[in-house]
Amino acid sequence: MRWEKGRRSDNIEDRRGMRVTGKGILGGGIGTIVLALVAMYFGVDPSVVLNQVGNQAPTQTEQQAVPFSPEEEKLKEFLSVVLADTEDVWGSLFEGSGQTYQHPKLVLFSGSVQSACGHAEAAMGPFYCPGDQKLYLDMSFFNDLAQRHDAPGDFAQAYVVAHEVGHHVQTLLGVSQKVHAARGQASEAESNALQVRMELQADCFAGVWAHHANRQRQVLEPGDAEEALAAAAGVGDDRLQKQTQGYVVPESFTHGSSEQRMQWFQRGMQTGDPGQCDTFKAARL
Repeated sequence: MRWEKGRRSDNIEDRRGMRVTGKGILGGGIGTIVLALVAMYFGVDPSVVLNQVGNQAPTQTEQQAVPFSPEEEKLKEFLSVVLADTEDVWGSLFEGSGQTYQHPKLVLFSGSVQSACGHAEAAMGPFYCPGDQKLYLDMSFFNDLAQRHDAPGDFAQAYVVAHEVGHHVQTLLGVSQKVHAARGQASEAESNALQVRMELQADCFAGVWAHHANRQRQVLEPGDAEEALAAAAGVGDDRLQKQTQGYVVPESFTHGSSEQRMQWFQRGMQTGDPGQCDTFKAARL
């Protein structure tokens, strides 16, 4: 990805080296396992789980002197460029429809973090919290993305950020609120199906960003699109379930299959039209 000459965003909140202390909501054991399994599919709204026990959230932080490598600092700079690019693309798209895009913040943390949605561990992976409209990311996740999910490359990393920004767009458009309300009155199977449509729309929105970023600034290099597709496929429910339990249960999907995630990212990337990302009206996903 050609990013070095891109604009840097000021909406980076660096909490690396800050350790959350006090009584956390995880409580170890089963709680940690459940949250880790939920977050394995990165992109899920953590408030679904975290808000259930938010009153037990830790309230103290400690600053630790942690040296950051040149590679980590370069990655932080890269992420600020990707975030700035999403700001420019979505700002223009919102303006074109007579709306104003509100920039989210990207919180970089290490180990654990406190958000408006509750306390989260790095094992949860990247997530977006609608409560404070911030994206949360422990950069060590990218090692897991490359090694466990077979999705290396800078554009795979950019896809992760763009997907979380997609959830922010859903919040600004009111989609998140409607889905949350509908899930509260639905059966487990229906709730999962709604969440799948939510996640696939965020994938499509990530593709919309890629389309406009490349058309306006020619950021794509050969192989970049394939990197993003590999990331989308790597976190498909079917692939993750096969890896973790050896079999697939489609009724329990919450993010969509690898094929579906790739398909909706491609749709957004090919059309550049957010209107083509209405997964909730799609007869087939």
